[in-house]
Amino acid sequence: MSLMDAPAYDPARDNRRRNIIVGAIVGIVLVGVIALAGYISGHGWLFSNLGYEHRVNSFFDALQDKDYAKAYGIYYNDPEWQQHPQKYSGYPLARFTQDWTADSPINGPITWHHVDKSVAAGTGYFGTGVIVAVRVNGDHKVFMYVDRADKTMTWPAPYVFKY
Repeated sequence: MSLMDAPAYDPARDNRRRNIIVGAIVGIVLVGVIALAGYISGHGWLFSNLGYEHRVNSFFDALQDKDYAKAYGIYYNDPEWQQHPQKYSGYPLARFTQDWTADSPINGPITWHHVDKSVAAGTGYFGTGVIVAVRVNGDHKVFMYVDRADKTMTWPAPYVFKY
């Protein structure tokens, strides 16, 4: 092919190519900003911990409403726990209720709570679990651990963090 046989210039092709390149760059920057914003705001990379924060919030909502049976089901990620209570005989509802009322980490009933921040815990990039920090009744901090595999909770968390 000689220079005289070159194809005609197609501006639409060049515009399409430029738009694809610009769109790819904008997409990469946007994903980076979202990932960083989630990490900086305390909700995990790409906001990956929000679901676990919501679970802990639901748990404390049930405790605040004094619905200990519902809170117990959220704690064990088993809303049908009453169908097979023998499965949880090692930590029965009566003991759970006592732990979150008379022996609670804040020494009294829960009247207010706010989920503040969460961090990944364990091995791997996103961790095997999530530690969620909750302020209860204004100034008490409670750290709950949520297992990523089965979404059960543990209190106290394996460690606490400053924020």
